[in-house]
Amino acid sequence: MSVQHPDGTADVSACPISTSASADTHTGTHIGTDINTDINTDRWRRARRVLLCAYAVAYLVWFLNYGVIIDRISVLVSVALLLVIVHVGRPLRSWRVLSIDLSLYAVMWLAYDETRGAADRLGMPLQVESVRDIDRAMFGGIDPNVWMQDRFFSAEHVRWYDVVASVVYFSHFVLPVAVIAVLWVRRRHQWIRCMRRFATVLLIGCASFVLLPTAPPWMAAGGSAAVLVPTIAPLERPAGRGWDALQLDSFVHAWETGRDWANPVAAMPSLHAGFSLFVVVFFFPAVRRRWVRVAMLAYPVTMGIALVYLAEHWVIDVFAGWAVVGASFALWAPIERCLATRRAAGVTEPWSGGTLAPEERDAALVAHPPLGGSSGGGGTDGIVGIGGELLEAAPATTGDPVDRTVRGAR
Repeated sequence: MSVQHPDGTADVSACPISTSASADTHTGTHIGTDINTDINTDRWRRARRVLLCAYAVAYLVWFLNYGVIIDRISVLVSVALLLVIVHVGRPLRSWRVLSIDLSLYAVMWLAYDETRGAADRLGMPLQVESVRDIDRAMFGGIDPNVWMQDRFFSAEHVRWYDVVASVVYFSHFVLPVAVIAVLWVRRRHQWIRCMRRFATVLLIGCASFVLLPTAPPWMAAGGSAAVLVPTIAPLERPAGRGWDALQLDSFVHAWETGRDWANPVAAMPSLHAGFSLFVVVFFFPAVRRRWVRVAMLAYPVTMGIALVYLAEHWVIDVFAGWAVVGASFALWAPIERCLATRRAAGVTEPWSGGTLAPEERDAALVAHPPLGGSSGGGGTDGIVGIGGELLEAAPATTGDPVDRTVRGAR
């Protein structure tokens, strides 16, 4: 039955039973197909959750017994395994994208590992006195590494700041990789923005490691046969001793084994310092709470202090790492803003073969709003996105996601 309107039209929506029956009649098995799809989706979702829990437990057991994963091959395998797990049950197109992205990610890190020994093959001189002299010039003739260890290091006692220094130092091997993996899973268009900057930082770093191999302070102090005549007072290399106080001896062993695979003269710029600032700068505009921002800024500062105290880097290495990150963000911000403006306007890019799909144009708008957009007051009625954009929800009647209003938050 139906409801008769004064104008003679019939409204079948007033009767749920009749509507449901009609829908089933016109669409055949559509309702049953939707139910089966939902069941399959729930099944894959449950499977992914179970696999993720198993992955987390396995990683925790590995951490407690062997320490954090440091060597690049193991890191690549662990990240690839995580992304494969979250792709269980996904369509084939998603797997193709995953394969391409993982391949590019692997190439990036393998290229970094190839810098080991490249400077020797090219005959580039090892920098020792030059970086030491720069540090002394900045601090009135004082060697900051020696000054810090003379005042704070104790061979007999592991103090609280030794633990903090060790934990912060080793976060370099976990945090950037975790951020990259989570961004890929949750917000791939932001992952692309992140990887552009990240790869730029790594590229500059690799070029510097090859063309300007630099002995770290512990090496310059006589900690390696590569430096025949020590140029500064003796220094300890206590990066792992904080974990001894936490009774994670296996962690220290993993560190000592893993660093044998690292490039010992990859000191300038400091990627420890650079990546710690990178993570903060990338997410900083999306954070509104002041105390959270202060805590975020404390991370790269603490990393820089720890690197000098642990004799892993010169102060100039730290500054250089931060400068490379700043240069990377300064390089890509105007490029992406220009591309977002062109794509939002539907301009055909010469390398794309056509205009972007609506959802891709929307992603570009979210990543970087066009120049000249309206500037709101930055209230709490919108969603603050990575990079500082304020995205307001589109009206319910809007069909195209590009019709959302994107405005820069102050």
